[in-house]
Amino acid sequence: MKTGLVDIHAHAFPRITQAEAAAADPRAPWLEDHADGSGHIMQGDKPFRPVQAQLWDAAQRLRWMEETGVAMQFVCATPVMFGYAWESARAAEWAQRMNDRMLQFASADPRRLKALAQVPLQDIDASCRELSRARESGHIGVQIGNHVGMKSLDDAGILDFLRHCAHESMPVFVHPWDMMGDERMKRWMLPWLVAMPAETQLSMLSLVLSGALERLPRSLTLVFAHGGGSFVWLLGRVDNAWRERDLVRADCPALPSSYCDRFCVDSAIFDEDALRMLVAAMGRERVLLGTDAPFPLGEVKPGALVEGTYADDRATREAILSGNAQRLFALG
Repeated sequence: MKTGLVDIHAHAFPRITQAEAAAADPRAPWLEDHADGSGHIMQGDKPFRPVQAQLWDAAQRLRWMEETGVAMQFVCATPVMFGYAWESARAAEWAQRMNDRMLQFASADPRRLKALAQVPLQDIDASCRELSRARESGHIGVQIGNHVGMKSLDDAGILDFLRHCAHESMPVFVHPWDMMGDERMKRWMLPWLVAMPAETQLSMLSLVLSGALERLPRSLTLVFAHGGGSFVWLLGRVDNAWRERDLVRADCPALPSSYCDRFCVDSAIFDEDALRMLVAAMGRERVLLGTDAPFPLGEVKPGALVEGTYADDRATREAILSGNAQRLFALG
């Protein structure tokens, strides 16, 4: 197989039973295994998403990695598992249990599967405790959603959590979830195609325009999914607004695009021209291979976009495909 591909964006879902989910919270998701390689993530009695066994079966995941040339993969919760709207004590217990399950999944081959933790982000103290516990248990970073209800990443409590992540040297992977939308987005997967990129841009701009990045340590590693959503493509509009409107720059002391060096992004954008623009804006040292496996909207041939786009640029190719992940997640 090809060597060296490090995929920093992949999901897993433990074999949660309906009884286990119901005992945790009525909204907790569980797995309906059809025993034929397929299944459904369920919420109560309602199907949430059809899934394949690679999502919960580590042996099948490792076979897929072997077939597609992925040497190492970071696995994290499917976002429906977050539980941010639950009572905090229940969510904290759930996060601990799911983190232990994610380590169990990764134990099928700890050299190749690395776990990212989840936290009960509605409770900052509990989140900090669980992050520290997860780090000691073997997680190499943490995944969070891009918002908690109406609180974006510039919320004072969430900023405290991010400072704790920096203190613990735990990179933060930010994934959009619970997307904005109304009846106009009811078809054609528009919430995933329109609202999901907008959610990521919203969370990144919240950090920039609020001035929050001025109050966070530069040692904090923030990695945003799906190439940062709409962020890079609309930076020119944001910079223009900052220059022309005092209310845009009221809390942001520098040109918004100057903060690109505070963010990292994955490469899950599926287009060569888009990838070149992303790398030009972010810098090749801040773009990491991400497939979004094993979901249908993910990259079917891991690394193919990067390899094709930078066939004549070995340094950029190797940085994105493995080097940046090795450095930012201290993989040694």
